[in-house]
Amino acid sequence: MLKVFLVEDEVVIRNGIKNNIPWEREGFQFVGEASDGELAYPLIKKEKPDILITDIRMPFMDGLELSRIIRNELPQIKILILSGYNEFDYAKTAIDLGITRYLLKPINSSKLLEAVKEVGQLIEKEREQDRMLERYQKETEENVLLERQKLWNALIANEMSTAELLEGAKRVGMDFTASSYQVLLFEILWDDSVSGPSQAKASAAGRVARLSAERDYILMFDRGPSEGWVFLIKAGSDEEAEERLEQFVKELKLLVGQYREFEYFGGFGQPVHRLGDIRSSYLEAGKAFAGRFFTEPNQVIGADDIVRLHQHDDGKIDISSIRSRKSQRELVDRFLRSGTLEEVENFLEEYFLDTGEQNYQSLLYRQYMVMDLYFSAADFLAGLNISADDLPPKYRDINVVVEDAAFGQNMRRLLVALFTETMKLRDRNARKRYSVILEEACAFIQENYQREDMSLNTVASQVNVSTSYFSAIFSAEMGQTFVEYLTSVRLERAKELLMCSSLRTAEIGYEVGYRDSHYFSYIFKKVVGCSPTEYKNRRKE
Repeated sequence: MLKVFLVEDEVVIRNGIKNNIPWEREGFQFVGEASDGELAYPLIKKEKPDILITDIRMPFMDGLELSRIIRNELPQIKILILSGYNEFDYAKTAIDLGITRYLLKPINSSKLLEAVKEVGQLIEKEREQDRMLERYQKETEENVLLERQKLWNALIANEMSTAELLEGAKRVGMDFTASSYQVLLFEILWDDSVSGPSQAKASAAGRVARLSAERDYILMFDRGPSEGWVFLIKAGSDEEAEERLEQFVKELKLLVGQYREFEYFGGFGQPVHRLGDIRSSYLEAGKAFAGRFFTEPNQVIGADDIVRLHQHDDGKIDISSIRSRKSQRELVDRFLRSGTLEEVENFLEEYFLDTGEQNYQSLLYRQYMVMDLYFSAADFLAGLNISADDLPPKYRDINVVVEDAAFGQNMRRLLVALFTETMKLRDRNARKRYSVILEEACAFIQENYQREDMSLNTVASQVNVSTSYFSAIFSAEMGQTFVEYLTSVRLERAKELLMCSSLRTAEIGYEVGYRDSHYFSYIFKKVVGCSPTEYKNRRKE
């Protein structure tokens, strides 16, 4: 029931309004009364009525002053002014205050009830609009996440001006304003060999997202399937940025530590002062983050820590510093399976550091290293049923590769190119697997679009992948979000029914998955540009 509060200094009128209208029978709850605005104000704050009926002329605090206060503090309350003074100035002030109705006294109970009902209908209509908007916004949260990711990509690629970045951030509910910025890359190292969604994964990821959202100085960006997150720490100074980073890392470690089945790793860059310099902090963080392939998990380290991890004394080949062939192969294979294209240079740089600079100076060892890395890449491709012949011609012949790598600098460039091409083949092969997943997902949507519970989670579970992974590949490969695709499928069927059946609009909405007919009309008009009824009327033309 909608709640009604009355403020009237004349006790006879107040009792008449209170007692002569069957409020509950008419769908309202009479929650309070007062003789003037001063007495009414604390009661209104306590009861939070939906409708306030108030006289204008009252002692201590009149109706206009009370209305002004209520409009500022409780703007959702609809106000009906009662006045025995048919004067333009009162009406004008009431309009300026945004009063819902201005009624002249004397007014009988039936007329007042009629006005209250009209206001009640207005409230219900506004609430229905709010519910529809809230539902629509919830369904399009996926779009916002993707827009945030695009914004981050543009930021680290220096593709937008400062003004464009600030405007773009505003559109997706972010604020980049700060004097110091520091980037943290963080990943929960769960076992991706276990297929299907995991409650523990979803729980941990959700808690990480909430942890960052609770801090207005942290902006979080999802890096995509199995790649973790980027956290941008904002602060007023470098010292404050480092303090906030240290505290946030402690909280992340504590959070992930509650999941015994998971490990974690993080890398951070140095503080910078301009939006355009965030890229450098990100690159430093990436260099540190690549250290997860060379050192123990459950650490969060900086780029400087990586150098210390790999320092060796100068001299001849140090056999003790060289990993076993098996260990090296496992290291490389792990990177080729779970690393990203943008990490290739960082990985190989750390691989060389791990080898030891003195070992790297030896031509014999460089040749051994090139052959081993070449065969590691070839074996990895073979494991994916991809032939090494699919590589560009210059990387197919091991003899040519070894010859080109005779000089140290050539070797680095060649191996970066070799690993880049290898991982491009990996990603191309993965996209073929995506197509199978997406075909299954689209078929499931086409067959079940009418289900009200159809959602991103439902379909991801059906194709046996995590929600975030499914969302990312669906958007990348289909060129539209899951919600956009589902909506288009539903509305195409709705158009067909509008033109070719005698079903009513509400029945058609129900038939295509919208149990709320108002929401169906809202979505239809938003996407198609006209209401379902207007669309249906076209067949008569």
